[in-house]
Amino acid sequence: MTADPAAAEGGALRCDVVVVGAGAVGAATACFAARAGLRVVVLDRGAPGGGTSSAGEGNVLVSDKDVGPELDLARHSQRVWRTELAEYGPRWEFEAKGGVVVAATEASRAALRELTARQRDAGIEALDVDPDELAELEPHLRPGLAGGAHYPEDAQVQPVLLVAQLLRLARESGAMVLPHEPVTGLLRTGDRVTGVRTPRRRVSAAAVVNAAGTWAGEVAALAGVRLPVLPRRGFVLVTEPLPPTIRHKVYAAEYVGDVGSSDAALQSSPVIEGTPAGTVLIGSTRERVGFDRRPSPAALGALARGALGLFPALAGVRAIRAYHGFRPYCPDHLPVIGPDPRAPGLWHACGHEGAGIGLSVGTGQLLAQALTGTPTALGLAPFAPEREGLAA
Repeated sequence: MTADPAAAEGGALRCDVVVVGAGAVGAATACFAARAGLRVVVLDRGAPGGGTSSAGEGNVLVSDKDVGPELDLARHSQRVWRTELAEYGPRWEFEAKGGVVVAATEASRAALRELTARQRDAGIEALDVDPDELAELEPHLRPGLAGGAHYPEDAQVQPVLLVAQLLRLARESGAMVLPHEPVTGLLRTGDRVTGVRTPRRRVSAAAVVNAAGTWAGEVAALAGVRLPVLPRRGFVLVTEPLPPTIRHKVYAAEYVGDVGSSDAALQSSPVIEGTPAGTVLIGSTRERVGFDRRPSPAALGALARGALGLFPALAGVRAIRAYHGFRPYCPDHLPVIGPDPRAPGLWHACGHEGAGIGLSVGTGQLLAQALTGTPTALGLAPFAPEREGLAA
């Protein structure tokens, strides 16, 4: 596959895999597929990483997942982050900072301990901590909290750097990346999907991977299949740079429930962490408002109040900006990964909601294994696009 001449001229292309979407999940899929020897073309309607991946905090978490398929995928992804991709960690600012979950009441502490017990049984390092230990982990936390949990495996990356560097690795293995080239249709031979059309070209491929994030439902619809991936809006506040203040990713125990909720209304639970640049990121909110991009004073106010409720020392700190985006949400809270039997040749890698950064590398590796006929390190059946629980 020749790269630049045909691309520049808008000529037809032929490859093994065309990946639709150049966010974290699409970039990881392209990276692992290209490194496995497949000829890969990546298309994106905008700039790489310009969608959901540019609007998150870079979470790489096990702490916020209960026992089940998503936690299994998170554990697999942790292995990929820390083994096969470990040497590239500095490129995307991988910080093995650990996570601290705090419980304000005895009731929430009891629920958190039930969760950590289940997670430990599943192989997660989840350490229950009392109030004194909380103060040692995070000296600036407000006093009077009931307790919490420490998750040494939680980490953080810089998500836009992640996308750029995964695509760089994909290119080094021969992949072609074409930004600002939306998919407008699919090529078909009978019932089989055999490629894509854009305003500039046709790209023929044995497999089309739908990694289009919040637009994944629209891409699936081009093949005549229904995929209920919906946008869920979230905001993040960013403070001025500070001296080292917050050591871990810190969040309230209620965050786990909010992640698993299907409520369309505004929800907010504090998630706070520092960055290598000294700024503090303050999340998180969730609401289903379609693609409404207007600022929300209610959401931003909830973020500020939540942060001060955990870290009173932030009271005099200025918020220098806020940003927001849309997480690709599935009604049963599991991503969609694997081939779609309703449209042979179409594969999916989408619906990860707010966990897409952390789960991206595991998803990409599993898809590359499946695309090359290699036994997958984790079964894909729970994430199948035709699964019974995937209903709006």
